[in-house]
Amino acid sequence: MNRSFYFQFVQQYFPLLVTSIIERLNEKRTNKLPYLFKELLTPTFSADGRWASVLAEYSRVAADVVALDSELPLKTRDSISKASGDIPKLGMKLYLTEKQMKDIDSMIAQGLPVNQILNKIFNDLPRCIEGIWERLEDMFLSGLSTGVALSTRNNGTGVRINYGYEEDNQFGVAVKWDDEINATPLDDIQKLFDKALEDQNTITDLWLDDKALRGLYRSKQVRDQFSFDSGVTVTEGAKTPVLDFAKAGQVIQTKFGATLHRVARKIKTELNGNRQSHSPWKTGMVVATCNEVLGSLVWTNTAEATRPVAGVDYQVADEYILLSKYSKNDPLQEFTSSQAMVVPVIDNVDMIYTLDTATVQE
Repeated sequence: MNRSFYFQFVQQYFPLLVTSIIERLNEKRTNKLPYLFKELLTPTFSADGRWASVLAEYSRVAADVVALDSELPLKTRDSISKASGDIPKLGMKLYLTEKQMKDIDSMIAQGLPVNQILNKIFNDLPRCIEGIWERLEDMFLSGLSTGVALSTRNNGTGVRINYGYEEDNQFGVAVKWDDEINATPLDDIQKLFDKALEDQNTITDLWLDDKALRGLYRSKQVRDQFSFDSGVTVTEGAKTPVLDFAKAGQVIQTKFGATLHRVARKIKTELNGNRQSHSPWKTGMVVATCNEVLGSLVWTNTAEATRPVAGVDYQVADEYILLSKYSKNDPLQEFTSSQAMVVPVIDNVDMIYTLDTATVQE
């Protein structure tokens, strides 16, 4: 590796550009789909390079009433279990071709505005940052909807992290939600709240994809409940119109006191030059959660962060993303790369309940 061909620009503008790009990307997301991992996970540094999800089975057991001078009965001690593993490495790399570099050289020679030149030199920087974020969102959404974070469309080794969702907290439905006449979504959701009450937990949020939401919108039971809540009398033979997100959310809030969230996310990946989009959320899955923060974004330093390579310029974004600029010859290329050792981890999985609307539970 050699020093960037545009070292004078990298030395002067690299640090400032990383900061401004992070701010701009975060602002851009306010008008687009958010990164839920940023909203629901807390960044946490791991000194040993391992992640851990702790399940603490703390149950509230009422004290016994005993006569004076009587021996206190012995209670069962609560248990703690832990899932853990090594933090995987994520990264991507882009480069300027000889043609692109000749164009930049021409812009410099013509004395064009520095902003135009910087835009060409650092054009790959936002993509390298967002590439890490996209992969984390991919892993987090697959993990939240199934209990197992997957990242399979990779160049190299895939990532599979099992958070250890409790089997007793995973439910199916009485009738699949695509049957708008016979399905009973409110009764199915009630099972989650009943189990949470038994566990002495309080469900505050429900996360659904579009397939599950369509089942809610079209369900006769949910539409009738909306009419009842609104004080509307539906005459015999008439039918309440299909609901929308706001109306369905109103039904859920009135009946259960929980907030409805739509999860609609596609992740674009590239493997051997072939780009594809996929949805990381399990189709038709409903996830009920009890906390505003669901876990940690666990990160550690990459090897190169503590062993910098001579000639390479580095900057850090979001604490855990190591960005670098450098060049190579044969062929002549100017590289921008990102790497991070980071993983989304869901904690307190005993407070997460799932409902698969496409699976009938006997």
